Amino acid sequence: MAEESVAQDQLRAFIERIERMEEEKAAIANDIKEIYAEAKGNGFDTKILRKIVAIRKQDANERMEQEALLELYMSALGMVASSED
Repeated sequence: MAEESVAQDQLRAFIERIERMEEEKAAIANDIKEIYAEAKGNGFDTKILRKIVAIRKQDANERMEQEALLELYMSALGMVASSED
């Protein structure tokens, strides 16, 4: 019976911790949303800001590899002006 009580207490503690973190996560997400709205109000493009944030999270080598692949694919699709033009 005591083991069951301990397991219930642990379960309740885990759930309560998760709930607190979910509340904090929602508050932080709302704060971020407000920052993007403020930036938009000052004339910044929020899609570009989001892209920059994502790029800054990447490892430098990963970013260079993705940029090279992007350029390769765009070139293959005729979306990049060649140096001969």
